[in-house]
Amino acid sequence: MKLTSTAFENNQSIPSKYTCDAEDINPPLAISDVPEGAQSLVLIMDDPDIPDFVKKSRGIEVFDHWIVFNIPPNTTEITEATEPQSTGGVNSTGKTGYTGPCPPDREHRYLFKLYAIDTMLELDSGATKTDVEQAMQGHILEQTQLVGLYQRINP
Repeated sequence: MKLTSTAFENNQSIPSKYTCDAEDINPPLAISDVPEGAQSLVLIMDDPDIPDFVKKSRGIEVFDHWIVFNIPPNTTEITEATEPQSTGGVNSTGKTGYTGPCPPDREHRYLFKLYAIDTMLELDSGATKTDVEQAMQGHILEQTQLVGLYQRINP
């Protein structure tokens, strides 16, 4: 299974258009080679590089930017500025939908993680990443990720 973007290459910079410094819209994503038997896809975008003061103030270890699940397995693209047909989970801002990179200190990694699972998740809109990850346990057929980097010019 593959997850790519026409906006940036794996382990390269995410254009500012997709961040808090500009339009704050999701980048285009292409999905290919979904395994047979997949009943749905899950996409989680998070930032594992948040500084200690954010961890302490929010009580988190990773900042969740985008949680979407129950994406049809025949989905081949998520177009720019468009939520895929799916159920939206709540991100670390307390909202559903995409929240772009906005690192307060230095360059951060943004992990776009795609999972093919053998079931539909019995979760409501607004489920947390923890809820989604727990519900996926034992159901992941395959997973892949796309890593984007971003550093603000004037944080």
